[in-house]
Amino acid sequence: MKEKMLDGKVAIISGASYGMGFSMAELFAREGAKVVMTARGREKLETAMRALKQKGYEVTGVVADNKKLEDVKKVINTALEVYGGLDIVINNAAIGEQKMIDETDDEWLEHVYQTNVFGPFRFIREALKVFLPKNEGCIINISSVNGTRPFCGASYTSSKGAINTLTKNVAMRLIDTNIRINAVAPGATVTPAHLANKAGEQPGGAKMLEFSKHFVYFPGPECDPMDQAYACLYLASDMGKHVKGQVLQVDNGAFL
Repeated sequence: MKEKMLDGKVAIISGASYGMGFSMAELFAREGAKVVMTARGREKLETAMRALKQKGYEVTGVVADNKKLEDVKKVINTALEVYGGLDIVINNAAIGEQKMIDETDDEWLEHVYQTNVFGPFRFIREALKVFLPKNEGCIINISSVNGTRPFCGASYTSSKGAINTLTKNVAMRLIDTNIRINAVAPGATVTPAHLANKAGEQPGGAKMLEFSKHFVYFPGPECDPMDQAYACLYLASDMGKHVKGQVLQVDNGAFL
């Protein structure tokens, strides 16, 4: 029988009800992990869980919002109580948007940063309360090519730049431990959010479509959500055990 790469591991994946997060949950479960799937919407989360359970995978779900510290603690406690431990945290949940800075008010900025930056910050900090005592664990932040090529909304792109910096800062804190943290930076990946982005249907998107004519980038084939999941598997498995503080860009070379 083929050895599974994550046998015995327990993983939390946020934003796991569809898109990249669902592919990550499916791949990690296929590779032997027990997966705690979390998302804000109950209906989509339950549908996603059923799909994986029908394949015989060991998953559980927690409706939670990473904007709320009590929800973050609830997710981590669920992993500990249901599966007896925690080994991997993937901060995938995020808000995409295309508002330029001159149409971004403080309320919108706070809305985006609470999910895209403060939420992952909370998950990292709370997960370390489990990882540091046992000197072992893996954290993966889902960033974006926008972290270095900021062509989408001002709030979104700056939040991904912040995630890249946070990843490196925490890696420096953990350099003398067996805990590793990295980021995956997807390029164009066929998800509902990306399709809405292309159609100008995200907040601010109509103006951004016109504005984006000033930018040219490689028009190669888009990535599949599973491409991003494979990158996470590399970082979470023993293959990536000596990779720390890196931002792995998966974009088919589009943003070289």
